[in-house]
Amino acid sequence: MKNEVPLIGAEIFIEPGQTPQEIDTWFKRLKENGMSVTRIRMFENYMHQTDGTWDYTLFDNAFEAGDKYGVKIYANLFPATSFTDVGGFKFPRDEAHLKSIGEYIKNVVSHFRQFASLIGWVPINEPGSGSLPEEPFSTKKFEEWKSIESATAYRNRGYEQLGFDEERFLMHYETWFIKWLTNEIHRFDPGKSIHVNNHQIFENVAEYNFPEWRKFLSSLGGSAHASWHFGYFSRHQYAVAMSANSEILRSGAGDIPWMMTELQGGNNTYSGFEAMCPTKEEISQWLWTTIGTGSKGTIFWCLNPRMSGFEAGEWALLNFRNEPSDRMKAASLIAGIINENAALFADATVLESGINILYTRESLWIEKKLQTGGTFYEGRNKGGVIKSPLSYFEALSEMGIQSNFKEISEFDFSKNDYMGITLILSHQVSIPSRYWQCLEDFASRGGKLIIDGLTAYYDENAVCILKDFPFQKLFGATILEFKMNGNLFNIILSDPDLTLQAHLWRGSIRLITATEIGREDEEIVASKNKYGEGEVFWVPSLLGLAARITKDYGLLSVMLDHEAAESISSVPIRFKTPQRGMLMKILKSGASYLTVIINKSKQNANVELNIISSITKNPAVLFADKKGSISDKIVRISSEETMVIQWLK
Repeated sequence: MKNEVPLIGAEIFIEPGQTPQEIDTWFKRLKENGMSVTRIRMFENYMHQTDGTWDYTLFDNAFEAGDKYGVKIYANLFPATSFTDVGGFKFPRDEAHLKSIGEYIKNVVSHFRQFASLIGWVPINEPGSGSLPEEPFSTKKFEEWKSIESATAYRNRGYEQLGFDEERFLMHYETWFIKWLTNEIHRFDPGKSIHVNNHQIFENVAEYNFPEWRKFLSSLGGSAHASWHFGYFSRHQYAVAMSANSEILRSGAGDIPWMMTELQGGNNTYSGFEAMCPTKEEISQWLWTTIGTGSKGTIFWCLNPRMSGFEAGEWALLNFRNEPSDRMKAASLIAGIINENAALFADATVLESGINILYTRESLWIEKKLQTGGTFYEGRNKGGVIKSPLSYFEALSEMGIQSNFKEISEFDFSKNDYMGITLILSHQVSIPSRYWQCLEDFASRGGKLIIDGLTAYYDENAVCILKDFPFQKLFGATILEFKMNGNLFNIILSDPDLTLQAHLWRGSIRLITATEIGREDEEIVASKNKYGEGEVFWVPSLLGLAARITKDYGLLSVMLDHEAAESISSVPIRFKTPQRGMLMKILKSGASYLTVIINKSKQNANVELNIISSITKNPAVLFADKKGSISDKIVRISSEETMVIQWLK
């Protein structure tokens, strides 16, 4: 999949009642619209007969059509489950159930491996359950795991711990089950590609041990349905939500390819949390955002509407007459552009800015466990520790800068030189002990740390570490206390000379080697510390989340432009000034740069770009769905428009 042209397609939903002619028509529609990939749920309920025999006819029709039209198929395993189970179960119930799953895999994989259209297997649909199931098999596995793992867990000076065994086990258990499914598939189809799609990324991400998944997956994917998965965002933020979702997947994939396995294609009538139908402009925005984040493809959910059960008549790109909707026409146009510029997009990779926004899974676990209700504040309620780093991601997006979004375990701390590299830890309340020395090494080797909020309040077991602060040497200061200071209040900085808003808590600090850069009521509230070849910028108040609450990233962008200047200066193309409601992604392909620019503001805009001198003054517009244009360094782009521009060095 690496160095291959990104595949664009849509899932074909197969169910009893469909005719061979209908199925053939759907594959034909994909082919006619330049779409070359689909995914099919391989329902055991529709193949395994009550007398124990197997009838594959319905699905054979689909694979034969795939062979006929040259459409590649990802086969999504879907062992027997209740008709009302929309997404499929996540774990085996007991030993007998596990055995039945193995028998299903043996029959289905052995039969369908014969088809040329089969590109790979998806062992489970949308792993991620939110909590450990209370079922016999899970309970047994949990007890086995505890007998081995719990005894070796880190304990801070013997303090009592809240305990996160269930959360740690769930991460282990999910990895084990996907690997078990993969091994079963390879028993009957050795070496075939294995792909998996997680979901509800901003809430379930703490469950996903992506570095372990890479060891047995061929590619990583995800589901990104705005109506189900973007509850932390309003609709005008869905493009940046797609961008953040994509960056999390790209980071998780590491050295293996990634693609967006499910992307909302049509109207959701009764399903989903947010009733909506994507516009054709949103389809273009989302699709180009995934491509601009290095995706090797996108599959819409779905091509044809299912006709029965939950989601009946929903989500489709085709209308009920099997005609392409305006959404499908928009996706088809993009597929055509990618296919016409195959070599350009096959070699395209994301251009790194050097800015990395980190989150820790332990922060999400602790925040969730400590919920007690009461007065609602964004910073102390569930979601605060992921919304806070998202605020920096949104601010950088409005600056036209691509930033990485990584779980801390996905960042490479083994390098000898971090000059020009920035790490942002925003309100990551837990920094596990295994990363304390890593962060010191990063700064000592030239890295820049930007720290805000209650970052490093706890260790991995929710033990407060502020009394014997392990980052005293790195930060050059220590915390005196945190005070609740209201929903919004000001933090006045002297370096840079700036007044920022903050949210909820104001931390006061005592300097050791650091320099004071902010004071309020005789208390020091911000500092900078030189450490080795690097530096730490520390404001123990919620700067990022305040900007998100006020929906204004202007001043946060000014601070980032100052503090991450070394990283930002290396970006070859960016907005000259922050553009509210806009974002830009940058790819590098051979001697070309590709920029994806999206305008989610309500105004048409003339945007000046900051471009390094070695880039040509004759850029080519590859795509503009509202006839946007570029002249010299000025981009003219309409509200809701997406533009893709090619630049030559």
